[in-house]
Amino acid sequence: MVAHSKCQVCIIGSGPAAHTAAIYTARAELKPVLFEGWLANGIAAGGQLTTTTDVENFPGFPDGILGGELCEKFRAQSIRFGTQIYEETVNSVDLSKRPFVVKSDERVVEADTLIIATGAVAKRMTFKGAGEGDGGYWNKGISACAVCDGAAPLFRKKPLAVIGGGDSAMEEANFLTKYGSKVYLIHRRDEFRASKIMQNRAMNNPKIEILYSTIAEEAYGSEKGLLAGLKIRDIKSDKVRDLEVSGLFFAIGHEPATKFLDGQLELTDEKYIVTTPGETTTSVEGVFAAGDVQDKKWRQAVTAAGSGCMAALQAEHFLAAHEQLPDRVPERAIAEDDAETAKVVEATEKSGTEAVTINGENAAEKAAQHPVPS
Repeated sequence: MVAHSKCQVCIIGSGPAAHTAAIYTARAELKPVLFEGWLANGIAAGGQLTTTTDVENFPGFPDGILGGELCEKFRAQSIRFGTQIYEETVNSVDLSKRPFVVKSDERVVEADTLIIATGAVAKRMTFKGAGEGDGGYWNKGISACAVCDGAAPLFRKKPLAVIGGGDSAMEEANFLTKYGSKVYLIHRRDEFRASKIMQNRAMNNPKIEILYSTIAEEAYGSEKGLLAGLKIRDIKSDKVRDLEVSGLFFAIGHEPATKFLDGQLELTDEKYIVTTPGETTTSVEGVFAAGDVQDKKWRQAVTAAGSGCMAALQAEHFLAAHEQLPDRVPERAIAEDDAETAKVVEATEKSGTEAVTINGENAAEKAAQHPVPS
């Protein structure tokens, strides 16, 4: 039997954007429901972060943190504040009227507002040694994000390779020259589709060597189990040769997870959700988009988290404008586990300007030492 329920805020996604939105809306007492998906888009809950190892550019972790572990912390924090999480993939939505209808195989949820944070999946190439598991070098020298992984010790002062022909490939190749000894830019055609200015930057960089009309056919490793090189083939001459590199970065684009929307929101030509500049509002009132599903340019965990915050606040403002916010009782949020602070604040407010003592201590002074969480 399919379960039915209603909520004020429904969030679809499982990465930093989704969980930041969940944390903010839960703390606002909006009781959010979050669908994190079950291997949605072929990736575990947590999204792109689960496909990487060390994350060193997310604030708060000076020694770095594993991508999967960071995702677990996001999830735990959402649950702590009361988010209802379903390990189910959303199959369809109906955005034709409010409340919106969100459907998975197990349940139907009616939501006053909807936050879409389903992300975008980096496209990978499939050839021998490019995958995960035995004989594969994914996360062992092969990546799809130079900005995320390029500064790792594994790649410093080593020859690296980038596959792609668009602006992203040019940008990533240039970025990697900060760390690698040399960067090979591999492209299957004899000309790039990137903008001229980006092409010129790559072509004029002395640390970049361009390999036109070339494809990678195999990745092989060292005795340490890390990427050691590629077998590449010149399409025109059909010659195969070894290319010694310690890192390979795919820069062949991303696929935003928007198919389930079935054309109900305005999308770009590349299927990203269109949002109002500087906001998370979409073409449907009450529907908000956050994270990589609406961000083609930056695609970082920290920027995704920031947009998740924006979406949560905008959803709350939307509900307020439609007089659908819950009653705020008590007026100020007091942590349930901080009983002493609650007693001090209550006594201080009742006394007005008079000094109140609790267990022989001045309540006003005690309250100043234990500020009420906001």
